[in-house]
This record gives sequence, structure tokens and C-alpha cells, in this order.
Amino acid sequence: MKSSRLKIEIEGFVQGVGFRPFVYRIAKSLNLNGFIKNTKGGVLIEVEGEEKKLREFLKKLKNEKPPLASYHFFNFYFLDKIGYKDFKILKSDEKGEIKTLILPDIATCKDCIREIFDKNDRRYLYPFTNCTNCGPRFSIIEKLPYDRKNTTMKVFKMCKKCEEEYKNPLNRRFHAEPIACKVCGPDVYLYDENKNLISNGFEAIKKTKELIKKGLIVALKGIGGYQLLCDALNDEAVKRLRERKKREEKPFALMFPSLKILKEYVYVDKISEIILTSPSSPILLLKKKENKKVSEYVAPLNPYLGCMLPYSPLHHILMKELNIPVVCTSGNISDEPITYIDEEAFEKLKGIADYFLIHTREIKRYVDDSVVRVILNKEYIIRRARGYAPTPIIFKENLPKILAVGGHLKNTIAISKGKKIFISQHIGDLEKEESYKGFLKIIEDFKKIFEFEPEFIAHDAHPEYLSTKYAKESGKKLIPVYHHHAHIVSCMVDNEIEDEVLGISWDGTGWGKDGKIWGGEFLICDYKNFERIGKFREFKLLGGDKAIKEPRRSAIGVLYEIFGEKAFELDLEPIKSLNENEKEIFKKMLIKNINTFWTSSSGRIFDAVSSIIGIKQKISYEGQAAMMLEWISDEKNSEFYNFEIKEKDGILIFDWEEMFVKIIEDLKKGVKKQIIASKFHNTLVNLMWEFANKVKIKNIFLSGGVFQNKILLEKSYKKLSKKFNVYIHQRIPPNDNGISLGQIIIAARNI
Repeated sequence: MKSSRLKIEIEGFVQGVGFRPFVYRIAKSLNLNGFIKNTKGGVLIEVEGEEKKLREFLKKLKNEKPPLASYHFFNFYFLDKIGYKDFKILKSDEKGEIKTLILPDIATCKDCIREIFDKNDRRYLYPFTNCTNCGPRFSIIEKLPYDRKNTTMKVFKMCKKCEEEYKNPLNRRFHAEPIACKVCGPDVYLYDENKNLISNGFEAIKKTKELIKKGLIVALKGIGGYQLLCDALNDEAVKRLRERKKREEKPFALMFPSLKILKEYVYVDKISEIILTSPSSPILLLKKKENKKVSEYVAPLNPYLGCMLPYSPLHHILMKELNIPVVCTSGNISDEPITYIDEEAFEKLKGIADYFLIHTREIKRYVDDSVVRVILNKEYIIRRARGYAPTPIIFKENLPKILAVGGHLKNTIAISKGKKIFISQHIGDLEKEESYKGFLKIIEDFKKIFEFEPEFIAHDAHPEYLSTKYAKESGKKLIPVYHHHAHIVSCMVDNEIEDEVLGISWDGTGWGKDGKIWGGEFLICDYKNFERIGKFREFKLLGGDKAIKEPRRSAIGVLYEIFGEKAFELDLEPIKSLNENEKEIFKKMLIKNINTFWTSSSGRIFDAVSSIIGIKQKISYEGQAAMMLEWISDEKNSEFYNFEIKEKDGILIFDWEEMFVKIIEDLKKGVKKQIIASKFHNTLVNLMWEFANKVKIKNIFLSGGVFQNKILLEKSYKKLSKKFNVYIHQRIPPNDNGISLGQIIIAARNI
């Protein structure tokens, strides 16, 4: 049998996932000689032996790879033999261009959990146990390649036993870069708010359990930043956390000790169970059960709970000790980025947390928890961060070097390098000074870690966004991108469709070509251009951004558009919420066009309906009124309101006037809010159906923050799918978290 040499180059998730020991074992089992080594491009493998065995090696490499490994480039060719005498794992090659990928932070695997709770194991109750199949990655890496010396673990010198595991190709901890144990690794310490040391090690964890059960609030240093914990069954503790954090009604996330206990509080189907126990381990929105409840202050007036399971060894140990659900919310002042530096935590969280459970493993970059829903029996990402970022989107062709700076709310940034688009973790709303600082830091972080310098910057067309102003001050070549075009293209890339499509882009706010606030848009799009072919009828928004926090302002704008000044005489909740002075001011603003802005926003139409039927006049967090409208709707109800689609200047316009008139009539008849809310949702579904039939484009894409609404998305998908190909988001959120991806592709096509 002829012998030869096989050379293999692989790019993808092949570092820090147990890939080299996997290759070593295959080579040894087939008696092949050669080597494997990490490179900045991924891994390089050379093996020599009989061609039959080399082909068997290739087959195993493709079909039996480790669970966390994936290939984005796999190239091989046969060469003449050199005469290798053994198979070796060589040191990493740090030359060349970075092409390899950084894994997200991965939830603790079953093997490590078993060891943590095995009294006979040397890592018994050790809160930093990990292996090549789990543990921190993105939050600790300083640069590539992914070697211990390039992570924040470099300060911990391995003990003899850890070093033996680390160097043994047959051990599951072979080159597990964060490898550690009680002898040589990080430890935990409990402090009071004045930085007085209380205890350390397992004693600190036990004491933390006692403090939480007493109703106190503890700041815990997790994988990607600090979290605030308190007893979720204790009304006073949760209420106190709300007051201290200045978070009125926005729901808190919960962590449960086990899947079994979680199932006592919420409904869990098979898909949900898979997501909860996945390596990403996100917060998952699940419907509450009535028979067993957490504190009413966890998620006021909300039928859903944001639930997660322990995903780090520290969480596993603490939650097993507690054996109750706890509030586990970001360690920050509301709407600011999560705190991740110890000194800042003591400074910023003092007055919120009573105690601090910290550890000595440095967090290189903050990474908040991801948030997910199940829609149409699939994972639907709302906030993309821990467990998902910075996994790239692989495009079909090489892209120019572009930095996309995203939008203003729910900001992310993205960079393009070769065929890969790396999207950052969730940054937040840039109106907050700390979020903007985080935005600047993450841009510099991505430049350093990926050895990247952009040639172009793609930015939102809105001239007043801070991200736009950053772009204009950068000195780089700029490519402005319209907000709603970016939404649709992000969904197109997510589904790998490039043909001309009908994009339905619905959200709260986005700058339009005419300088107005768009948000209820029907676009014909491709990756380069778009044409606005339809929109919601416009109305005047009172006070711009103030209207986002006061749904009654949207309602009054709609009512004024229909009834003129007589709107202020109507016996409706938004009008009744005004005092006489407010009435006069609002009336004057509308008549004289003072601080009013024309908008086609669908998000503000949701607000208007919510206000008119008396759900919410002022909100305490973004989207609250629209969410409450969804929560009270009956998905089984099929009634709807009539509406008109008119045409003006070649654009189709959804005229909602008849719908609002009928809503007001239903209110006077005493029709329940739940029925009105259901009819409103069904009307929008019928609107999409009518538009799609008029336009007659086969592929329809649904994007924008409004499509986080489960009832609207599922109903519209099911109806439109009877005749059209309907696409929704999968790997990328539909809200402004996904804008940066769309910006990259549109910019690339326009360069």
C-alpha cells in the first residue's frame, strides 16, 4: 500500500475545545506520524502513513469532532513523505494573520459538574473548575492564539497535578487554558460593603447563602461581570433591590438551582429545556405557572419570567447550597453596562449591595447574559451576549475591512475580516455616558484582539446618534446606512438570501430618507439598495424622545390626526390623564408644530392603542406598553378591525383611522381590553397579508423590534406562509442589536 503525507489546514472553532488531543488520539489509533499545532489561522496538521489510513483519518476528523468544535474552512492535499517518526503536538505558531475564532464563554459541562460535587475528587466544591469542553473564553482572552499566556489566567502558575493534566494529550484538560484547582487557581472572597474581608473559599460561599436567606443583597462576580442576587421569594428583599437599583417595573432575571425546581414555577417544553441546558445557557423567557409563585416584585404585571440555570461552577455551588430561586440581575445602575472591574464594583454598587462575593480571576471584558424567547418552536435571540458573542457570521465572499458602529439603542458594533463578520456583545443604549464609554472600549478591544484596522466605517444615517458622531470624527471613509434597510439586510444575511425581497421593517424609531422618523415600513430590498413602497400613515409625535416614555403622547398625536382639536374633549384615558395646563401645552404644540415630529412608527401605534384602552400612560422601561398589549391578547381570537390601504405619490399607506375609530366604539360598548388588543394584533396580520398580495414578491422578511412580539410574529408567519416564503431572525436579534450586521453588508455592497 502506497504511503504519503497529508497536509490539512482548518479554520473555525478549533482552539480551546479539545481539538488537538482529539486529533492526537485519532493519529495514534491509526499508527500515523506527524504533528498538529495551533496557528493564528486555526490549526495545521500533517500526518504520514498508508493512504487508506490517511483517508480514514480524514473521515474521522470530519465526522467525530469534539462537541464545541466547528469548521469554517477545511483544506487538505497529499504530498510526498518527509519521514516523521512519531505524532506530536507542537507549540503554537504566532506568525501570520489572525483567522482563528474565539469561542464564547461556555456553561459548565456535565463532567465538571460531577467532579465539583464528588467528595473524592480533588476539585470538590472548587468554583473555577473547567476543561476543554467548558468554561470562560471570550471574557478572559487578551489576544490570539488562545494560549494560557494570552489570557488573564497567566498570573496563576499551575501546580504539578494541573500541569500533568494540561500536558497529557489523552486528558480532557489537555491545553484547557483556564485550568486550575484549589492549590494553584483563583479563589473567592466575601467582603462587606466597606471592603472588610469576611471569609474566603467555600466558607465565603456558605456565608453568602446565609446572607441571601436573611433577605440581604449580594453582588457576585460572575463570568462576564457582577450580578446582584437576592431571595426571589422574599418580597422585601426584591422590593429593596428595585428601590436601590432605581428600577421601577422592568423584570428581573431569575436563576434556579435546577431544572426540576425551575419547572415548578414556569412551563417548560422540550425546546426550552434544550436551550436552558445548552452550552450558551441564556436567560429564557418562560410563562409563569399560577400554582407556585416568586415575589410579585420580580416581574410586575408580567406573565413571563426570565429564567436561567447555573452556568459557572461558582453558580452551581452557591445555588445548590441555597436550593431556592434567586433574582440574578446585572450588577449596574439601571441602563448602564454591567460592572466587571472589582474597584468599580465597590464604588458603583455600594448602596445597592450589602455584601460582595468576588474572585481573583480578572475579567478582560464585560459580557452580559443573553436573552432568548421560543417563537415558532425555535430559539429566537433578543439580546446577544454571553454564550453567543463573538461567534461570527460567515459570509459567502471576502469583505472589505469595515467597522459598523450600530444604532443608538441596544447598540452592538461589528467588524468584517475576510468572510467573517464578528458582532460584539450587547453594549446598551448610548445615551448613557457609561454605555458610550463601553462602546469606545469595545471598538478598541475588537481592533486589538482581531488585529484589525478598518478602512471604512458604516454608521446609521441619523445625524444625531452618538455612534454617527463617533464615525464622523474617526477620519475614516464613511458609509451612511438607513436604519430600516439595515434591519432587513441583517435578517437576509441571517437566512443567507440575497435576492430582491419584500422587507417589513417595524420598530419604534429610525431615520428616514425624508428626514422624518420612520418605523412602519414596507421596503423592496437587496444588499445594496432599498425602495420604500409602503408605510404607516403618519401622525405628529409630541416631544420626540419623550413620547417613548409616555404612550399617551402617541395616543394624543393619533387622536389629533383623526379629530383635530376635538380630540381634547374625548372621554378617553390619555386625555383624562392630562391636567388643564398639560392640555393647553399639548394642544398648542400640535396646532403650532412646536417640538412635534411626523412619524410612521409602528411601535408608537402600539403605544397609542395601549394608552387609549387604558393599559399604560407612562412607562418605566422601553417597550413596556406594547409588551403589555401583547400579554393581554388572546392568540386564539380571530376578530380584526377594517382598514384602508391608500396610495399617495406612488407609496402605499396603511390608514389606521377606521381601526382607531372602531377601537373607541368598542370601548364605549364595554368590550374587554383583551378582545380589543387581540383584534388590533389580527388587524396588523391582515395588513401584512394585503400588502404582500399587492406587491407580489415571493420572499418576505420580518425585522425590527416590533417582531419581538410573539403573538404578532407567529400569527403573521403562519398566515403569510400560506402563499409566500417567510423569513425571520435566527442567530441575530430582530431589534437594534442586529443593526451592525446589516450595516456591514450594505456598506460592502456600496464600496
